[in-house]
Amino acid sequence: MKNTIILDHPLIQHKLTMLRNKKTDVKDFRELVDELSNLMAYEVTRDIELKEIKIETPIAKTTGKIISGKKMAIIAILRAGLGMVGGILKLITSAKVGHVGMYRDPDTLKPVSYYAKLPKDIDKREVIVVDPMLATGGTAVATIEYIKNHTKSNIKFMCIVAAPQGIHEIHKHFPEIAIYTATIDEGLNDHAYIVPGLGDAGDRLFGTK
Repeated sequence: MKNTIILDHPLIQHKLTMLRNKKTDVKDFRELVDELSNLMAYEVTRDIELKEIKIETPIAKTTGKIISGKKMAIIAILRAGLGMVGGILKLITSAKVGHVGMYRDPDTLKPVSYYAKLPKDIDKREVIVVDPMLATGGTAVATIEYIKNHTKSNIKFMCIVAAPQGIHEIHKHFPEIAIYTATIDEGLNDHAYIVPGLGDAGDRLFGTK
């Protein structure tokens, strides 16, 4: 799918399989989400701008490269998106973190907003929106719309499991946004759960079911 990047590194695929397994307990599930987010962040940040600087090693003077340009903001879609933040922050320690609270109404399947807090300087930062699951895409679109009201910066969307319906929904509204995922699954069932998916990521992260 156009502007959709599947991260198929063997370590990512291995950990994804462990994450899917219904026998994986809360502790291991959290750790796997953290590890996957860390591995995926390498690819999501591949196009970060660099600049050359002069330094001196213990042996000689040389030229090296460091990150330049805009800093990063990670926006977690509550509540499951929280599980992905730590893994990314291990790589991008200077990133600021925002939160957008959305849930999907079980009857209408439409997103309902209940909370939002973005970094004050978000307009000066590149944005990565994170949520483990991209199902119908309604929550993701509502979150991106909210963020776009506060910044013209580049926005990327990062998830672990995506359904084709969710990808199409984001790109119907925002074709310019790159979606990074570890897999594109078959689709959605009658309850809008991703098949085969991994269940409710929030419940599995926080042990609420």
